[in-house]
Amino acid sequence: MIEPLARRLQILSLSLLALQLLGSDWQSPLCWGSLTLVVMASLKVRNAHRPADLRRGLLAQLIALGVLAGLNPNLGPGLVQAATGLVLVAGLLAQESGGAGNLRQMLSRSGQLLVVCLPLLVLLFLFIPRLGPLWPQAELGRARTGLSEQLDPGSIAQLALDPSPALRISPAQEQDLPPADQRYWRVRVLDRFDGQRWRAGASQGPAQAWAPPAPAPPGAAQQLWLVEPSPLSALPWDGSGVPLNPQITSTAKGELLGPWQTQERRSYGLAASNQPPAWQRQPPARSDLNFAAGSNPQLEALAEGWRQQLPPAQRLAAAQALFQGQPFRYTLQPPPLGEVAPLDRFLFGSRAGFCEHFASAFTDLMRAAGLPARVVVGYQGGSWVPRNLWGRGYLEVLQQDAHAWSEVWLADQGWVRIDPTAWVAPARIRAGLRSGLAGQWADLGLLRQGLPWLRPLARSWTNLDLAWSQLLNYDQASQDELMQRWLGPLRSWQGMVLVVGLALALTLAVGILSLLRPSPRPDQQRRRLDRSLSRLARFQLVPQPGETLPAFCQRAAAQVPELAASLKHLQSSYERLRFAPRGTPRDQERALSRDLGAADRELAAASRRVKRRPVERPQPPEPR
Repeated sequence: MIEPLARRLQILSLSLLALQLLGSDWQSPLCWGSLTLVVMASLKVRNAHRPADLRRGLLAQLIALGVLAGLNPNLGPGLVQAATGLVLVAGLLAQESGGAGNLRQMLSRSGQLLVVCLPLLVLLFLFIPRLGPLWPQAELGRARTGLSEQLDPGSIAQLALDPSPALRISPAQEQDLPPADQRYWRVRVLDRFDGQRWRAGASQGPAQAWAPPAPAPPGAAQQLWLVEPSPLSALPWDGSGVPLNPQITSTAKGELLGPWQTQERRSYGLAASNQPPAWQRQPPARSDLNFAAGSNPQLEALAEGWRQQLPPAQRLAAAQALFQGQPFRYTLQPPPLGEVAPLDRFLFGSRAGFCEHFASAFTDLMRAAGLPARVVVGYQGGSWVPRNLWGRGYLEVLQQDAHAWSEVWLADQGWVRIDPTAWVAPARIRAGLRSGLAGQWADLGLLRQGLPWLRPLARSWTNLDLAWSQLLNYDQASQDELMQRWLGPLRSWQGMVLVVGLALALTLAVGILSLLRPSPRPDQQRRRLDRSLSRLARFQLVPQPGETLPAFCQRAAAQVPELAASLKHLQSSYERLRFAPRGTPRDQERALSRDLGAADRELAAASRRVKRRPVERPQPPEPR
C-alpha cells in the first residue's frame, strides 16, 4: 500500500527538480537527460500502485539530482539541491514507516540521516582521487556576458547598461591589488582588422620563443578568481602571476585559457610571480602591422605623416596630443558611424564615442604609422567589498566595467598598454563609469542601479558564494598538496586511510542514530485515557500489566458499581475515537474527541460522589 504522505513528498521533490531544470543550461545534453529522468519519475509516481513503483521513481529522482548538482555547482542551486535531497529521503522514510508519523517527523528524521552522513561525505570528498572531465565539452554559443571574439562600435556600450557581476577577485590582502587606475583585467586579444571591426586571430610568434610562466615560488601570495559564465574560453587576469591549476595555461598573446566549457561559472587561483610575464616580450607578428588600406583615408594620411617624420616614441606622443587636444567626448550614446570610413567619421567628425571607439581608432593609427599594435578587451576597475562575518574581502567587477584598450610594441619595452580612453575621460579610469559620465544626465539615466537596502545582503551572499566556490575548487593539484602535507611519505596508504575512516564514520553514524532514535511516547488519545483512569487510584483500582480496557472497566464496575455507567461511556467513546477508520472527516473526529472529554468529566463527577471506602479484596481460600 502506498502511503499518501510519501506520494505528496515525491510530488514536492519533483517540483524542486523542475525548478532546478528551469535554471540550467538547456544546450547541455546532460540537462536534457535530467529532464527525461524527471518526466519518467513523474509518470511513475502518478501511476504508482505498489511501494516498489514509488521506490523506482525515487531512484530516478536521485540520479537526476546528482546530474543537476554537477551542472549547477553554485551556492544557490546547492541549497535547493540539499532541500530536494531532504524531501526525497523523507518520502522514502514515510513509505517505509507505514504511515507512522507526520510531515514534521519525517523531515526531522531525514535531516538527522543527512547530518550523520556528513562525515562520510567529507571523507569521500577529501580522499577519493579527483578526476577531470570524462569527455571534452564543446564551446556553446549562449552565455550571460557580452564580450566576444570581435569588437564592433557600440558593443561594449551595451554591456555598460548591465549592472550584474562579471567577476570577483579575492586577494590574500587588499593591498595586494593594484591602484584603481591600474586595474586592467585582460580577457581577449583582437589583432585582425578589416576596416570596421576587430577580430581575434590565432596565436602568433615562433613557438621556440614562447616560454610558459615559471612555477610559483613557495609561500607566494594567492588570489581566488570567480568568473561568471562567458562566451569566451579565455579567463580574466591581470597578465601576471602563475595559475595554481596546471590545466590553465597562458598563451603567447597574454591570454589565459582553462579547461572549462563556457556555460559554467569558473573559479581558479593565481599565485604572485617575481618574474615579468613572458608574453610581454613575445615579438609581434607581421599581422600586427596590417590595416585595411584605403578604408579610412584621412586616418591613414595622418599616420603616414607621422611615420615619415617622427620616431616611434614621438608617434605615440603625437597620438596622445591628438586625443587630448581635440574635443573628444566620452558617451554611451555615440552617433552611428556608417560603413564607409567609420574611423575617419569618428576622428575628424563626431569625436563622440565609447572605449572601443578610442581603442579601435588609436590602434589603427599606430599600425598605419608603422608601430605594431592590437586591441585588448576585458574589464577595468572594480569596487572593493570589505571583509565581513561570512568571508574575506573581494574586488567586485561588474559587466558595466567592460572595457577596451590598446597594446603597442616598443622594441626596448615589449608590449606596452596604452589606453586612449584615459586621455579623454581620466575619471572613467580612476573612479569608474559613472564618474566618466559626470554631468551627462542622458547617459547617466541609462545606467541601472539596484536597491540600496539590498546591497549589504547581496554582499554577504557573495562572500558565502566565494567561500563555496573556493571549496569546490578542490582539484587534483589541491588534493596532492593536502595528501602530501597530511601523509607525507605514507602517501601510498591513502586508500587504507579512506577505508579505515569510512569504517569509523559508519560506526559513529550508527551510534548517533541509535541515540537519536525517539523513545516511544503515548499519543494524545492514550494520555487522555490514562488521565481518566488515574481518577480510580483512590479506589485502589489500577490497570494490571496486559489487562485490556474492557476487562479493567468490568473489574472496576464490579468493585464500585456506582461507576459502571461512567466506565461504560468512557470505554465506548475511547474505542470509537481510537479505532475510527482512516480518512474520517475532521468534524466527526472533533465530535468523537468531545464525546471522550464528556465521558472523562462524567467519570470525574461520579468518582467524587462515591465516598472513600476500603475496597474488599477476595481472600485466598484457607488450606485444608
